Amino acid sequence: MNFKNLREYLAWLYYQYLLITGIYVLEPWEKSIFNSILFSVVTMVIYTSYVFVPIHVRLALEFFSGIFGGQPASTVALVN
Repeated sequence: MNFKNLREYLAWLYYQYLLITGIYVLEPWEKSIFNSILFSVVTMVIYTSYVFVPIHVRLALEFFSGIFGGQPASTVALVN
């Protein structure tokens, strides 16, 4: 894929974004505010997922291992 095709493809994707969100009818300053807010929200969702999802997955695994017969780590016999 050469640079011209990539550039045209990215321009097409941006045009689709404008059409789907309906911001093609906004003025430039309104577009920039909308895009800033959207970027901020997406960034916060990604950060929150990165920070909190692993904690909840670990807690869920501990919970379900306790329900389905897993032994707590403190009662497991050590093998010498």
